[in-house]
Amino acid sequence: MISSKLQQLVLFVFIFSSFVLNSQEFQGKAYYMSKTSVDMSNFGRPNMSEEQRKRMESRLKNMFQKNYVLTFNRTESIYKLEEKLEAPGQGGGGRFTAIMGGAVDGVKYKNVQTKASLNELELFGKLFLVKEDLPKLDWKITGETKQIGGYTCYKATAIKTWKDFDMTALRRPPNRDGADESKDATEENTEKEEQPEIEITAWYTMQIPINQGPGDYWGLPGLILEVNSDKTTILCTKIVLNPEDKATIKQPTKGKEITKEAYVEVATQKFKEMRDNFRRGGQRGGGRR
Repeated sequence: MISSKLQQLVLFVFIFSSFVLNSQEFQGKAYYMSKTSVDMSNFGRPNMSEEQRKRMESRLKNMFQKNYVLTFNRTESIYKLEEKLEAPGQGGGGRFTAIMGGAVDGVKYKNVQTKASLNELELFGKLFLVKEDLPKLDWKITGETKQIGGYTCYKATAIKTWKDFDMTALRRPPNRDGADESKDATEENTEKEEQPEIEITAWYTMQIPINQGPGDYWGLPGLILEVNSDKTTILCTKIVLNPEDKATIKQPTKGKEITKEAYVEVATQKFKEMRDNFRRGGQRGGGRR
């Protein structure tokens, strides 16, 4: 026999779902915190002092921890960095920070009805518009549940096969004497040809029956509140339903149109060049601060 509390929850979900699916004006905002763990041991130059390494570790942690806002309605969403005032001194960091800051997160638009995805990105001052069909994941629902911020969430897993730009590619150690340059080139070609297979774990809630989620993630019968992908965790920290100030969800239009594969290739090559220039400059400078 179903308990009264479970009956109330089922009734609530049914009523809320009916409201969402029939309301043309329905809109919500979900706030996410994204963290990526990085192996700090392979960053920097061999002759860096302990103080310099600690400063770099602090900067890296800040760079790989970001806050985003997902604004959504029944069919569309916009995912972008949360706008915050930067504290005095946070923008510093010298040449290394300038290199790492070369790729700027832009606006990501998803339409789950037309299966369209548009991502406006800035790379070293140049705008790109990555246009593609929504990447599809073959989700498997496990039946496991947990609570996230008062929402009952269900676990789903999938295998991601597409390749994203990975800024941590900068961690690869430089050539010491140039003797193994051909080996490095071979490794890069092999890396480029291989298709990654990464297991994704997502937690979604049917209390908000919207086919949306952070970043590229979607395709479940409820809003995705948490994603674990390789070294990255994206967690929803706050949800606002039907805010008083409605946001306009528009498709981004600025930038050179490009495929995701082409953008990843361009960005990876550019960062490798900047990484090598940075390291050569460090060797000439003898570890200057």
